[in-house]
Amino acid sequence: MAEAPKRFKKRDDKFGAGRRRRVCSFCSDKQGYIDYKEVNRLRRYVSDQAKIEPRRKTGTCAQHQRELTIALKRARQMALIGYAPQHLR
Repeated sequence: MAEAPKRFKKRDDKFGAGRRRRVCSFCSDKQGYIDYKEVNRLRRYVSDQAKIEPRRKTGTCAQHQRELTIALKRARQMALIGYAPQHLR
């Protein structure tokens, strides 16, 4: 069998074929649900501009990302986390 052409190997290297996939921290902890009152844990998933971080950046699974967004919105509603960047501190 012939080897794959060089262009495919180069593309695989460029797009991170060797990277390890992040593991969802909520799955590894085996929590029942994400609590909106755990402000210190939720702040890791909010950017400097007070936006919710995407799955591809945080490494959470789809189910926990949905729960995380609901928990963050509840924490904002209860004034535990700010809506604007200057109120995050």
